[in-house]
Amino acid sequence: MSIVYQRDLAGVDWEAMKSILSRDAFDNGRTPAQLEASFANSFSTCIAHDGTQIVGTARVLSDGVCNAYIVDVWTLSAYRRRGIARTMMELLLPELQGQHVYLFTDHAADFYRKLGFVERPFGMEKVIGNWLQNDPGLVPVGVIGR
Repeated sequence: MSIVYQRDLAGVDWEAMKSILSRDAFDNGRTPAQLEASFANSFSTCIAHDGTQIVGTARVLSDGVCNAYIVDVWTLSAYRRRGIARTMMELLLPELQGQHVYLFTDHAADFYRKLGFVERPFGMEKVIGNWLQNDPGLVPVGVIGR
């Protein structure tokens, strides 16, 4: 196994990513174009490859100052327990110095505890409008050049 960790998005096959996420039951319904936009709008990303096969993803949403949120941490089932997710996290976390880093997990709390994360007893969520139906033309206040 020779895993390569890609830190930019050059040449990513978004159709292939959508397909492998769907087959591995880690698909939240985003289209390939929505996956591309999600990753492109991230503060930092990491995509793990074994040859041409995508075998892992992780990305960070951050204001670059005090708050960051880690999302889309996934390792292809056949590649789990080989250090891929750990390596992706170890590549991303140093970029978040001085920030409060938050994440959500359903099944991997032990993994994140080993990386120094601690559980918080309370979180809340809300979907505005309909899930994955948004206006890509909306630009947040203060964002220039999009």
